Amino acid sequence: MKVEQLYEALKKSQEAKGIYFNKDKDLVFELLESLLLNKNRYGYMACPCRLACNDKEKDKDIICPCDYREPDLEEFGACFCGLYTSQALHNNEILSTYVPERRPPEKIF
Repeated sequence: MKVEQLYEALKKSQEAKGIYFNKDKDLVFELLESLLLNKNRYGYMACPCRLACNDKEKDKDIICPCDYREPDLEEFGACFCGLYTSQALHNNEILSTYVPERRPPEKIF
């Protein structure tokens, strides 16, 4: 799969849920390229902003969209890596802010 194909597929499916890509398309394409690289490397699209351990069961919480995306979007308007934003942030109804790591330390390898 090419980055453009992944972009179009995810854009359509996520916008239907009120979730948007970051407006910085260069950042989005870099992150999508990294997701595809991780898919080739590990067999699954691990979050490019976290270290995967090549064990799908141990990494299942960071397979994109990760388990932390929803609470990040609700609290901060964006996910940790900045790939996804909420409708409020997308519409400039809230300001962008720092998103801290939610992954528990014991899951970070």
